[in-house]
Formats: sequence, structure tokens, C-alpha cells
Amino acid sequence: MNAKAFILAFVTVIIWGSTFAAIRASLMGGYSAGHLVLLRYLIASSIFIIYALWPGVKFRLPKKEDIVRITLLSLIGISVYHIGISFGEQTISAGTTGLLVGSASVFSAIIAVFVLKERLGLFGWIGLAMGFTGITIITLGSAGSSFEISEGALLVLMSAIATSIFFVYQKPLLSRYHPIELTAYFTWIGTIPFFIFSPGLFQEIQHATLEAHLSTIYVGVFPAAIGYVTWAIALSLGKASSVTSMLYIEPVFVILIAWIWLKEFPSTISIIGGIIAISGVLVVNLLGKKQQKPVGEKVA
Repeated sequence: MNAKAFILAFVTVIIWGSTFAAIRASLMGGYSAGHLVLLRYLIASSIFIIYALWPGVKFRLPKKEDIVRITLLSLIGISVYHIGISFGEQTISAGTTGLLVGSASVFSAIIAVFVLKERLGLFGWIGLAMGFTGITIITLGSAGSSFEISEGALLVLMSAIATSIFFVYQKPLLSRYHPIELTAYFTWIGTIPFFIFSPGLFQEIQHATLEAHLSTIYVGVFPAAIGYVTWAIALSLGKASSVTSMLYIEPVFVILIAWIWLKEFPSTISIIGGIIAISGVLVVNLLGKKQQKPVGEKVA
């Protein structure tokens, strides 16, 4: 991975690492999950509209043959992902959310095996088993110190699967579109389903706290707009497998920021599960691949 791709991916990981604490702050400050996800994506969509209309900017429309793929990826990677995250964080901590999302590469590896026909050796299958074991532990332990299934964890797990699909299948489109253009398409289309949450939005804005307002603006401008652009640029400059490997360190930033900002810390069970899951992903990527095929580059 070249230096520019590394720097952009690292910046993105820090921005995304702050997302979960900011979402929790907005939820605790008076926003409902539905209104939060709608408002933050209205902000992000507005930013891309301003960019597209800016004098001198050449903004191309999607090619007819790519519209279906872009639409499906928008609904999966934006709509499904953010609904799962926003509603999931109503009941689980920001740190636990970050641990589950940080394990998303387990699902990327599964896609690589069964869709991209990437071969795994013995260590690869051991790593996948470790990854799923860790995810199971996080899911069962997310409600506290006892083992029980948390609805919030299941929603976040749904988001982790969605973002894995999004990352794998986004890569080929970056050879045909500028990263900002592609991110704008994803944002605009992915925002449409959020309008189902529009009733009562203006009343809620009036009653939310100042911290909730600032947190919502932050997640609309930085993680939802700038973060996706810097990530797309990083993907366009480097191999998808190398760039996505940066996500392994994201849970560290998530836990640290949530601890500083919200005084939240994941349960011991969730941390143990996170260590096992991320270790499993590292085993898959460092020891388990018989034939290295960058994730996403074989999808046409």
C-alpha cells in the first residue's frame, strides 16, 4: 500500500472510530435512532449536492449499466448498515459496536472464498473459526457480564455483514468513477429509505440537547461524508485487501474515544470476544491464504 493510501485509510479509521461515540451522544441527547440517521444523511447529501453544483466541478452521471449495482450497494452499504448501527446502539455500548464492526472482515473473507473463489489453507479455516467464535462471544456478552442474546448486537452484526458486502463490491466501480462521485451516488440513493423516519423530525430537533445537535452535525459531515470519500480514495489507490486491513485497528480508537467522551467501556466478555475475532481475521489474512487475490478486484 502506497503512502497516500495508507494515510487516507488511517485518517478514515480515526474518523470512523469516533462515529460510535458520537451516535451514542446524539441518542442520549434526545434524538431517536430513525431521526438521527435521517438527519445525518440529509447533512451528508447536502454536502455532496453543493460539491456537484460547485462552479468548475465536472460531475458525471452514472452509466446506465452501473445503475443497478450502485443502487444495490447504496441500499446495503448505506441504508442497511446505518439503520443497524443507529438502532443497535440504543441498547449496546459504542465500544461493543466498534468491536462487532471491526470483525466485519470475517465476512469479507467468507465472500472472498465463496464468491471470488479465493482458496484458504488450514490456517485460513482456523482463522475463520476463531473469527466466528469471537463474534459469537461479543454478541452473547454485549448485554452485560452474563451471556444472553442482545437485539442491539444482532442489528450491529447485520451492519457488519452489510459493510463487508459494500467494501468488496465497491472496488471495481472505482476504476470507472471518481471516488467523490461514487460516494455521492451511494449517499444520495442510500438516504432515500431514511425518509420513512421523517415524521416528527422538526419537533425532535427543537427538544434535543446542544451536544446531541453538535454530535449529529459531526457524524453527518465527517464519518458520513468526508470519511467515505477518504476511504474510497484510499481504495482507488491501493489493493482492497491491504486498505481494508486498516480496519483491524478501528476498535482501538472506538473504545478509546468512547471511554474519553462517554465514560463507556465494553464488558470484559465483549473485549475477549473482540480480541479472538480480530485475531482470527489476522490469521486468515496473514497465514491462511493459499492464493492471494485482492478482495473485490475479481468482481466485474
